[in-house]
Amino acid sequence: MLPKTKPSRFIRSFRAALLNARSGNLHHVSPTALIYRAINTPIGSRSGRHYTFHGKSNSLKLVATIGLAASVVLGTAWQCSSTVFAEAPQDQGTRDQSQSMESRNIRLAEVRQHGEHSGTPWVTSGTSVYDITDWIAGHPGGNVILRAAGGSIEPYWRIFKIHHKQDVYDILEAYRIGEIDPQDLVEGKVPEDTIDDPFVNDPMRDPRLLSHTDKPRNAETPASELSTYVTPNQLFYVRNHLWVPQLDENSYTLVVELSDGEEKTYTMDDLKTKFKQFKITSTLQCSGNRRKHMSDGARPTNGLQWEQGAIGNAEWTGPRLRDVLADAGMPIDNPPEDAKHAQFVGAESYGASIPLSKAIDPCGDVLLACSMNGQDLPPDHGFPVRVIVPGHVAARSVKWVNRVIISDEESTSQWQRSDYKCFGPNDDKKPDWSRAPAIQETPVQSAITMIRELSGSSDCEPKVVIEGYAISGGGRSIVRVDVSTDDGKTWDQAELERHAVSGSKDWSWKKWRYVAPKGSIGSMVVVKAVDEAYNCQPETYGPIYNVRGNLASAWHRVPFEPR
Repeated sequence: MLPKTKPSRFIRSFRAALLNARSGNLHHVSPTALIYRAINTPIGSRSGRHYTFHGKSNSLKLVATIGLAASVVLGTAWQCSSTVFAEAPQDQGTRDQSQSMESRNIRLAEVRQHGEHSGTPWVTSGTSVYDITDWIAGHPGGNVILRAAGGSIEPYWRIFKIHHKQDVYDILEAYRIGEIDPQDLVEGKVPEDTIDDPFVNDPMRDPRLLSHTDKPRNAETPASELSTYVTPNQLFYVRNHLWVPQLDENSYTLVVELSDGEEKTYTMDDLKTKFKQFKITSTLQCSGNRRKHMSDGARPTNGLQWEQGAIGNAEWTGPRLRDVLADAGMPIDNPPEDAKHAQFVGAESYGASIPLSKAIDPCGDVLLACSMNGQDLPPDHGFPVRVIVPGHVAARSVKWVNRVIISDEESTSQWQRSDYKCFGPNDDKKPDWSRAPAIQETPVQSAITMIRELSGSSDCEPKVVIEGYAISGGGRSIVRVDVSTDDGKTWDQAELERHAVSGSKDWSWKKWRYVAPKGSIGSMVVVKAVDEAYNCQPETYGPIYNVRGNLASAWHRVPFEPR
């Protein structure tokens, strides 16, 4: 007899979905949408929802479902190697016969009639046309795929590179209904000017920002513009994984889904008037800040080559997440055992999560921010609402948030399960993402943002002013900034600026300043910081090298070139 073990989340979820399918009030989706949802959404979100099967090849799908149900009964553990699943394609013979009957030449004008709101969305890929109506309910990215409806799916799949797999192409092929009419092709291809640009409505950006990519836009604040304690909105670094969604605060809603599946919806007015508004000053720092320094100091890293400007400090205002969760019915003082994580979903499909303990901590200061530096959030920074998770890497402060899910597991998004993790210096090929935890709190960090000479009078030697920032994660205060003007041989302490702190802990960077005689400055200036737990920065990048270039926090070295 096999030992009893707790079924996997997938098995528990699918078993529940099968049981629900027996009851009334059926919600019609494809059977493999159950598989999608079992893998890609939290258990709570499936509670109370009932499904029946529809669409093509019902007999084949029923066989697949029965086979899967049998594996559930036997307690078989499924290992799923990809986050993308879909309708089981027809067998080759059936598909060929179906396509020979259905395939036809289709004009682009007809494709455009099957857009996002048509009820029967079509997309094109290459010169083929696909009816994805039956695919929507089970698509792991939800309704994001509808962005491509009525046009080409290729610009979106270039962004979501996880689709670049043969099994995904095979899945799409099961929905092919025809070919683009040759009359609409130029040299055998769809004309570029007929393919929609997902970024066409992105906002204008300040030209002073240093751009790394245009689509999506990723740009850092110039070091010379990091001199103020609060970073101006227009100069705050921009980190976008996708396009900027076009949202209207009058129609905006936020859905809070608890671990038992209960949901409550809030409007923008609810968030602003129903709850006490809290104000915190908090620094956001990209996990890849100073990645270029790691590449230069050790060896090449993957990702945007940020210098020291993927960071900014702002005043954020909005209700606390814990207050909204309590209003939605969650017992925040005694949460259920299966409530372990708070997942956040953005309107453009970005997703991330944090431990529930952080989300409901009265001193954690997690906000549903509605304003930034006293103004509505700019589009690039999450208008109308974004999550602010102070003390944590900015990847967890999800922008344009429209759904909060309390779950027994962390977000299944690639940005939680893959991108934002660190590995050993030796693990530089294809790391096993499942072995490393997602980055949450950030390590101690400091950087030099300016070295400038002060003109001296006739009776004193000219001075050099060195300025920068220092920050640590988890609300740990910076207690000391050490500066060396001779490449680390000798040290002195910088002066820490004092500013009024808003929030339960020290969520903001410390600006620091060091003045020294020009004659005492060597060829290399170095800075390192120490936080209240006496954490300090490593001297070099070799020991902390990771192939993704995350958490690049070694001593910052800047050459000094006197005038």
